[in-house]
Parts: sequence; structure tokens; C-alpha cells
Amino acid sequence: MKIIMITGASSGIGEEFTRQLDQSFSRIDEIWMIARNRRKMEEIAAGISTRVRILALDLEQDTEREKLQQLLSVEKPRICMLVNCAGYGLMGPFEKIPLQEQLGMIELNCKALTAVTYMALPFMVRNGRIIQVASSAAFVPQMNFAVYAATKSYVLSFSRALQEEVRGREIFITAVCPGPVETPFFERAQQYGETLPAKEKFCVPASQVVKDALNASKKRKTVSVCSMPIKAFHAICKFIPHDFMLEIVQHMYKDESKEGIQE
Repeated sequence: MKIIMITGASSGIGEEFTRQLDQSFSRIDEIWMIARNRRKMEEIAAGISTRVRILALDLEQDTEREKLQQLLSVEKPRICMLVNCAGYGLMGPFEKIPLQEQLGMIELNCKALTAVTYMALPFMVRNGRIIQVASSAAFVPQMNFAVYAATKSYVLSFSRALQEEVRGREIFITAVCPGPVETPFFERAQQYGETLPAKEKFCVPASQVVKDALNASKKRKTVSVCSMPIKAFHAICKFIPHDFMLEIVQHMYKDESKEGIQE
């Protein structure tokens, strides 16, 4: 049985991957949709032509990840593509965000992604592809987004290193590093702090991020960066010292704070 496995499939980028992969992969037996929200996945699956298996799992929990491992061991599917989208971010000063929520980011964005990748690798087919959703936040440390940016830096580094390890098996990994995306992400992310207005100007549709990511994956690129402004940001981060970048962001927050007081 040939399958595509998608985590975080109930909304945002994960939902969009589900829809686009349904249209672009014709020789797939099932799409395995993995997320906590069963009802939302059922709504999405109703519009999907490929047969769907809905796995309502909370990947933050070890016991839930074990259920996925058991299913893979029993079914022994041939995984043509793994898309790791599950994750979340929280903005605001580190000390103001509850510790449990910050550890949850690390658990889901890093530990769960690593675990699912590890589970899937023995079942990946030749020319199989893995897409790991990171973020442009991976390019440089970000104040008021400290833990999230660190988790996405992990995803980018892990993906690029693992690519070299599995290249001989003809498995190809692409880390997707978008800037702000028009998804429900910010509804949760801004509970404890708000993003800089400048970032909102660079928002792109999830459909474009996914289209670019699938194209990059098809071409076996290790990194996919969507939109010219974020590509420029990526290039700048390679040459300008991170201390200087952090100083610029700090000034931007100070300026924003002054404008708020004046209003």
C-alpha cells in the first residue's frame, strides 16, 4: 500500500498540502491525515478524491506517537511522501509565556517531528520525499519569538544533515522556510504578544507556500523559501552578523512601542 503521511493536516499549511497532494499524486492508495481535530479532518477528507485515513492523534504525547508507531509496524505501508506540518509558535517575551506552553513548542516542533521522521524512514520508498515545515524564523534568532525560532532552526539543521545521511537511499528531504503565511497560526501565536506590523506586509497564501514547496521537493532541493522578500531576507542572514540583525529588530520593537504610547 502506497501512502502519503501528513501531520498537522487539520488546518493551515497541512490542510493545503493535503488538498494539493490529492490533486498531484495519482498513484497513491491512501493519504494518512494526522492531527488532533478529527472533525476538521473529516470535513477536509470529504472534498478529497484519494482514500483518506484519519488519525486523530496528539503528537505532543509519547503515548499518541506510540500508536502511530504500532500502526506502521502492523500495516507496513510504502511511504512515498512524509510531510511534517504539526507545530505552533507563541510570540512575546520569554518570561511572560507559561513554561508549559514553551515546552509544548519544543515537544511538537522538534521532538514529535524527529520521532515521526524516525518512524517513517524504514518504510520510505526509493525516491521517497520528506518535507519538513520550518520557517524563515530559522535563519536568525528572534527576540519575542525566541523558543519558536530556536525550534525551527533545529528543524532546518536536522533536515539538511539528515538529507546527507539518506541520500544514498535516494530519499530526498526539503525544509520549507516561509515567512508569515495567511493561516490560523497567528490566532494562537499572538496570545502573549503581537508580531511587528512590518511582518504582516509580507504575508502570502498557504497555497503559494505549498506549491513552491512541492516544486522544490520535486527538484530535490534541500530548502524552499517562498516569496522574493523572504528570499532576500534569507540571503541577508547569510552575510550580516546576527548581533546586528537582533539590534535592528530591537529598535523596531522600541519604535513600535513609542508609536503605541503616542496613540
